[in-house]
Amino acid sequence: MAASPSPLILTEDERYDLITSNIQEVLRPDIIRGILPVRPLEIFWGTATTGRPHAAYFVPAIKIAQFLRAGCKVKVLLADLHGFLDADKAPEATLENRARYYERVIGALLQAVGVGLHNVQFVRGSSYQLTPAFSRDLLRLSKRVSVHDAVKASSEIVKSMGEPVMADGLYPMMQLLDEEYLSVDAEFGGVDQRKTFALANDTMTKALGFKTCAHLMNPMVPGLSGGKMSSSDPKSKVDLLDDPATIHKKIAKAYCAPGKIEGNGILAFIQHVLLPYSQLQSPDGKTAAISVVLRDQTEPTTFSSFAEVTEAYAADYLTPQLAKQIVEESLIKLTTSIRHQFDTDKEWQRIADAAYSNLTVSPRGQDTQKKQNKKEKKEKKEKKEKKANGTNPTIQDGAVDDQ
Repeated sequence: MAASPSPLILTEDERYDLITSNIQEVLRPDIIRGILPVRPLEIFWGTATTGRPHAAYFVPAIKIAQFLRAGCKVKVLLADLHGFLDADKAPEATLENRARYYERVIGALLQAVGVGLHNVQFVRGSSYQLTPAFSRDLLRLSKRVSVHDAVKASSEIVKSMGEPVMADGLYPMMQLLDEEYLSVDAEFGGVDQRKTFALANDTMTKALGFKTCAHLMNPMVPGLSGGKMSSSDPKSKVDLLDDPATIHKKIAKAYCAPGKIEGNGILAFIQHVLLPYSQLQSPDGKTAAISVVLRDQTEPTTFSSFAEVTEAYAADYLTPQLAKQIVEESLIKLTTSIRHQFDTDKEWQRIADAAYSNLTVSPRGQDTQKKQNKKEKKEKKEKKEKKANGTNPTIQDGAVDDQ
């Protein structure tokens, strides 16, 4: 595990810049600006406890490390009921073990990037979402939010493959109430949650008299394989427990077209994980540094910004093979402590087996999975056709199963 650097004194502007670093959009930045001079900002990140967390989870982990460096108080919501509502991704019989698995693996992940777990509070959604008070507020909210707006808010999050069901509308409304019940000032998530965040911004104060929170959205980072890094497809993801040989094999097959910046999951990982991680670990806490020997050179070149990386990549000094080497070596190093914790923790191994082995999927879940598989096959076929016609295949966004 990387050692946490000594706390640094940051100005108010430096704290805000660190909080919003690599963030695509902020809703109500005035809320954050107003709180920073007065007290620590309280923020939460929620993740539905569905498939096994993979390498894309390093993106929110790095942001959590940055939030803490900026003096924020952070809560991690293990959204077990949301996982159950989302097309039965987490069958009811697995909810307890999925939540326990997530708490262990995310805790190990945060420690791997230098976060002390005493600074992070883990909260399970079902610990308050099944209370009479929450149910009452959910009913109150249901009278003020239309079915259209509720389903629209979840359209980019919930994997509905046909006619929307009631769960698709409950999902975002419960997320709105999470902000109130977790007593936070801001919520962090992917930009795919923008519709839910906008609904919260328009509704919480007007409908229920609750305070309005700020929302920070990171971009949807491309997957390492050139498509979505899916928890349900072992071939498309780098699992946090993969051994070095498996990581090498998967990175070797990763999509990394020469000179192509957009949609390049390898470069995206350097931008959103490795550069900010190196910055957090630097003596001054501000200077990023990634070193590699470039093509036709004998001495290492050190990159301190993503602009320098992309310039070298576009000029082919930083080749796809070298970029993959950087990511592979870093992933192996970052996941070593996670694998060690798992290998030496018999209880965690038992939880993993109970959470993800021999699952019985409901009829609706089977139907949804069949449709999803059919959709993915169609997309792969279209990519092959485009490639055969001389065009680049479309790169889908990789995503963490944010709440």
